[in-house]
Amino acid sequence: MIWLLFLGLAALALAPLGLALLRPARLTGRREADLALYRAQLAELERERAAGRLDEAAHRAATVEVQRRLLASEGAERQGRAGRGAAALAALLFLVPALGFAIYLRGGNPEVPAAPYVERAEAAARDDALMAQLRARLEQVPADSEAARQGWILLGNAERGRGRWEAAAEAWRRALAARFEGPLAAELAELLIERGALEEAAALLTRALSADPEQPRLRYLTGLAEARAGRTENARSAWRALLAQAPADAPWRALVERRLQELP
Repeated sequence: MIWLLFLGLAALALAPLGLALLRPARLTGRREADLALYRAQLAELERERAAGRLDEAAHRAATVEVQRRLLASEGAERQGRAGRGAAALAALLFLVPALGFAIYLRGGNPEVPAAPYVERAEAAARDDALMAQLRARLEQVPADSEAARQGWILLGNAERGRGRWEAAAEAWRRALAARFEGPLAAELAELLIERGALEEAAALLTRALSADPEQPRLRYLTGLAEARAGRTENARSAWRALLAQAPADAPWRALVERRLQELP
């Protein structure tokens, strides 16, 4: 019975793929659909970056890849590949469950229980203890030393990865107190903007821009802070000035242009 259950679940999971194969091809309006998908992918990348799950380099690379795919998607090429795409999808209807079945036969066991909540809670408690231990050790290091600064940066990165925004922000503040630098100030400012601490973010950006007034990320975040604070004209002015000086092939240009279009 359990194998019948597995087969039924596999059929349900692959049902949308089968429906896609049976649906007749629609060429009309395909370009508009591609553009809509492109915008949706960029919005998703922006949400991932804002939530801290994508760093700036990964976000930039993914955005460029989405743009490259859009430029490469021409109607004639898509039409020529339609038959091959349908054949590949049909093959996947068989190969995906077959591969999953083979992997399960190799090492699967339906009797193995899921990890209980107690074990997950214990793992989280161990992480908390490790972070607390690291924090205690950093407290004993001279506050203005490079070792302390690097330690607080690492702790902030770890806390952000765990979704503990306040702890991450506090660690980065300690690192900036040891030695102020623009890139870390931008990381903290972006986090503060997303959490609504606009005044502190603006102060950080002003200080960082005084040392590096042409840094694109600092200028972009300055406009974002102004937009979130409701100062639309200030944000528009900041982003237009940034675009006016940006190279035509700047990978972040599309993001700034989209932000400008979103302003009321």
